[in-house]
Amino acid sequence: MQATHPSSVTYSDTVVRQFALMSVVWGVVGMLVGVVIASQLTWPELNFGIPWLSYGRLRPLHTNAVIFAFGGCALMGTSFHVAQRTCQTRLFAPKLAAFVFWGWQAVIVAAAISLPLGYTSGKEYAELEWPIDILITLVWVAYAIVFFGTIGRRTVRHIYVANWFYGAFIIAVALLHLVNSAEMPAGWMKSYSAYAGVQDAMVQWWYGHNAVGFFLTAGFLGMMYYYIPKQAGRPVYSYRLSIVHFWALIFTYMWAGPHHLHYTALPDWTQSIGMVFSLILLAPSWGGMINGVMTLSGAWHKLRTDPIIRFLIVALSFYGMSTFEGPMMSIKTVNALSHYTDWTVGHVHSGALGWVGFITMGSLYYLIPRLYGRTEMHSVRAIEVHFWVATIGVVLYIAAMWIAGVMQGLMWRSVNPDGTLTYTFVEGVKATFPYYLVRLIGGLLYLSGMLVMAWNVWMTVIAGRSVRTPIPLPVVAAHA
Repeated sequence: MQATHPSSVTYSDTVVRQFALMSVVWGVVGMLVGVVIASQLTWPELNFGIPWLSYGRLRPLHTNAVIFAFGGCALMGTSFHVAQRTCQTRLFAPKLAAFVFWGWQAVIVAAAISLPLGYTSGKEYAELEWPIDILITLVWVAYAIVFFGTIGRRTVRHIYVANWFYGAFIIAVALLHLVNSAEMPAGWMKSYSAYAGVQDAMVQWWYGHNAVGFFLTAGFLGMMYYYIPKQAGRPVYSYRLSIVHFWALIFTYMWAGPHHLHYTALPDWTQSIGMVFSLILLAPSWGGMINGVMTLSGAWHKLRTDPIIRFLIVALSFYGMSTFEGPMMSIKTVNALSHYTDWTVGHVHSGALGWVGFITMGSLYYLIPRLYGRTEMHSVRAIEVHFWVATIGVVLYIAAMWIAGVMQGLMWRSVNPDGTLTYTFVEGVKATFPYYLVRLIGGLLYLSGMLVMAWNVWMTVIAGRSVRTPIPLPVVAAHA
């Protein structure tokens, strides 16, 4: 890319624009599939007897689309944006960055084709078969080279804390993917895990929970530590706390996975370790949440007028709530009630829709207009509408699942004096129906918000222009 004047070069933002726009597109797709499967859980006949539209095939498509397509594109795009600004340097290897974008879109399309066709490894959040796993590995290595290459060529000594979180997310996800996806091919789209029995379960949930911990938490905390201070116009409340938050969170998360396997064949001491580390996780999680919220000190009035700030702060509220609920559910006595119920579904979606969704939407609302030469989105009113519609949708969704989950747990544990079950499983399903209907309404509202966002982004893009931002000279401190 050509420099704008002899004394400066421009940031490499083409790939940032591409990832930002595709995050919105895949967000709509992922939420739409979620509404479809929520409808099928309410009215099972809505699969129309077509195998590739069955719940069992569309559900992994939904989780992959929301986590890796919507969330992954947002993480990659914002990490490339934040690294350049905080390091005051151009993106390392822009052509390799382009490969990261197109390679990641190829992974997403391959998932969208293979999962409905029934090609799956059967592992939660790691369902894609071995040829796609290899492509993921290649793209991820390229992503790491671009990101850490940019950090390595920084023109300031300091590495801003957001980059620490992005870097941990990249390294940890690489490790998780390589270990959990170790498999023996048995055909072009068939494989068997390298592990067996309880070891396979242990490795899977070491991966599964840390996919939450690093893909859905650490990376998005990188977003939080950059875009909340930028939108609020305030420095991070406590930079020292952000460093403590980072190291405590990164160390503790790795050990929490066994809490997914309470009351299984996993050795009891391993289950207990998972529970203890899950409880410890509350401290660093809430430390980060408080640090983000308190960044608004002296600027609380902006919550009345700035819907982007509302997205970002409410995201932190959901983060705090989810990271309290998770450790509580890891306690064995609580887990005896909650396990296998819709309470778990409510917990997951308070984190996914409330924390991940809102922090992503707020960050993109900040980022996209600036990538197209505008100071704000086409319609601030539309952002307001999106915020309230999505918030009501999330609250309906998770409240319905909490109530349904506790009810299910109590019904399943209820026994008659002679030791027989008080309720049949079918009676439990029938009692859950109204809550599934409320969940569907919540999902429809959340999808409606995503459609409003997609329209707003489209209008912003066609009214704007792609800008080439010069790197500011002379170089100043990178506490951007």
